Amino acid sequence: MSTHIGAQPGDIAPLVLMPGDPLRARWIAETFLDDARCYTEVRGMYGYTGTWRGHPVSVQGSGMGQPSLAIYANELYSEYDVQSVIRVGSCGALTEKLAVRDIVIASGACTDSSMNRITFGGLDYAPVADFGLLHAAYGAASGRDGVHVGLIYSSDSFYPSRPELSARMVEYGVLAVEMEASALYTLAAKHGRRALAICTVSDHIVTGEQTTSQEREQTFGAMVELALEAGLAQS
Repeated sequence: MSTHIGAQPGDIAPLVLMPGDPLRARWIAETFLDDARCYTEVRGMYGYTGTWRGHPVSVQGSGMGQPSLAIYANELYSEYDVQSVIRVGSCGALTEKLAVRDIVIASGACTDSSMNRITFGGLDYAPVADFGLLHAAYGAASGRDGVHVGLIYSSDSFYPSRPELSARMVEYGVLAVEMEASALYTLAAKHGRRALAICTVSDHIVTGEQTTSQEREQTFGAMVELALEAGLAQS
């Protein structure tokens, strides 16, 4: 039983979908999984296990930011033998190439966080997605409009003191900003496991368009379907 998840051995499936919002975790379990049961409510960070098309799948909230996600990802990989974690979250579009409700499959994650700099002694480690999951998600997205594959930016600040710095990221091909993927990709590499981030554009940094909190919690089903198809293809 881990410190922050508190589930029993065997409670968590080898494939875990990980939204930041615990209420989105509950919505995913109730909407997509059969026979879903809650295995944790510790600190209000819900986790559920059920089945999808007959295969076991878990959904675990991570909270906001890389430090919070790192707690749950570490425990999932090291204490519950989870093989694949797919983040299903929201992101902010940094370029007009994207529209609100488009989906970004993150091939790699840039960051302003110091977590990796501390770990690697100042070297710039490049956190990338598991290729098998990335390839499977790309295949599952075939024929869908509004799906993009590319770099994402994992920021430590939701309200950055220097927002103009994100413009430099856009110049180098970064599509959107969120707050968790870089830590997830790094931890997957550390533990020799798989990780992918699939994010729906909830707000647009350029145009100012945005979705409501209820829409972010309950209407981003397309990315969940992609994550389930990709995860089971690699299980």
